[in-house]
Amino acid sequence: MLENYFPVFVFILIGIVFGIAPVITGLVVAPHRPDSEKLSPYECGFEAFEDARMKFDVRYYLIAILFILFDLEVAFLVPWATIFGEVVRTDSLKWFGFIEMLVFIAILVVGYVYAWAKGALDWE
Repeated sequence: MLENYFPVFVFILIGIVFGIAPVITGLVVAPHRPDSEKLSPYECGFEAFEDARMKFDVRYYLIAILFILFDLEVAFLVPWATIFGEVVRTDSLKWFGFIEMLVFIAILVVGYVYAWAKGALDWE
């Protein structure tokens, strides 16, 4: 029974080795010569001109959340579109699959229109 799990164990072991080996190699081989430039918190070429903890506008987060929401919904559309030909060829699923996706898209459109009407997509 345990011999069936041996390939899984080998796969996990190889994964751990491939994950840890570069870290250990970097610690052993890399030169350790820290200077004031490397230890400074900003290496972008200029000193910071504002506090790193400045407040962002709430609209930024709202647009980001709406983007993630609609982006994930498109991720649901892609698998459906790839099997659409098979769904249409099956008589029992032909109209059910099509109407189901129309309802899904309608819900997306209603959400998009609502966000647009509330001004969530306006950036001033």
